[in-house]
Amino acid sequence: MDDTNHHIFNNIFLTRGLTEEPANNERGQSSFKHGCCKLDSTEWVNDIPMAPGTEVFDYVEVRFKNSHKEFFMVTQGYELLVGDIVAVEASPGHDIGIVSLTGETARLQMKKKGHYIRTDTVKQVYRRARITDLEKWVSAVKREKQTMQRTKSIVENLGLDMKMNDIEYQGDNTKAIFYYTAEDRVDFRELIKILAEEFRVRIEMRQIGVRQEAARLGGIGSCGRELCCATWITRFRSVTTNTARTQQLSLNPQKLAGQCGKLKCCLNFENDCYIDALSHFPDNRIALKTGKGEAIHHKSDVFKGVMWYSYVNDKSKILAIKIEKVKEIMAMNEKGVFPEKLEDYAEVTEKKVDYGNGMEQNDLHRFD
Repeated sequence: MDDTNHHIFNNIFLTRGLTEEPANNERGQSSFKHGCCKLDSTEWVNDIPMAPGTEVFDYVEVRFKNSHKEFFMVTQGYELLVGDIVAVEASPGHDIGIVSLTGETARLQMKKKGHYIRTDTVKQVYRRARITDLEKWVSAVKREKQTMQRTKSIVENLGLDMKMNDIEYQGDNTKAIFYYTAEDRVDFRELIKILAEEFRVRIEMRQIGVRQEAARLGGIGSCGRELCCATWITRFRSVTTNTARTQQLSLNPQKLAGQCGKLKCCLNFENDCYIDALSHFPDNRIALKTGKGEAIHHKSDVFKGVMWYSYVNDKSKILAIKIEKVKEIMAMNEKGVFPEKLEDYAEVTEKKVDYGNGMEQNDLHRFD
């Protein structure tokens, strides 16, 4: 394989979890490697010996491209291993995928994802892919890039308000799924007609969200690393502005938004730690009463355990007080005792400078 063909291969097959073009489907071949795909799995249970008399679980998890997996039933007595390229039932025809989980690990994964074993609805594995199956599959995969370029031109000529994100051909080269994003409903009946005539395949249009779009397109985040959604996140949790407030972050949409335009998924990563730490903080809505006057809360340093206060009648400086001292002052206030001044309890005293945040608070409502 020359350098040009090798570069093309890397762009189209690494997302399938392969390091080289599969010329055959022999066991132990080097084309399959763990960690070569976003949806890679580890069979952590299968090394544990099964109890005597236990039947081998006859379902496997099969991975397609870099975006989805499905469970398939295997004919009794037909052995499959992780990395086997298989032909599976599709609608219509058959598809080609790579076995990612087998045995007890597959059973636990099915249970975790809420898949119930029903032989009338679960699709089947036909066989390990033959050479002819692989040839069709490789041919179909290589069509995806040129199909994407041509489809974008057609969409632009039709003046449709939609954005094409990805194309996935079925393994038998008879069907293609077109993934797109759009702000509003799109009438793509004319588009489907043109695409069917152009590529001679069955067309399926599938709309995805902006987070899924970023996961398919990839990119570099503000942290300098590849996007989490493109490397390991497969299920997206809801992210709200309350998460940013909990972490005492500046409510600036330009800093909180990711490349997809939504709040960054990483805001959820440490949120539970902040919630746990804040549970030890006193209520910041309670003013501290002193002989010098009342003091109100401004901000908190969660992991240093410090709360910043300033006097109501003198906001020129703010005082950093440990939460233990804040609780002590609040307990004194409840008993009617008022300390002379907060400076006696402060760790740090700073002058307050208001730079403004350069944005309106209402700008954040688009995230909620």
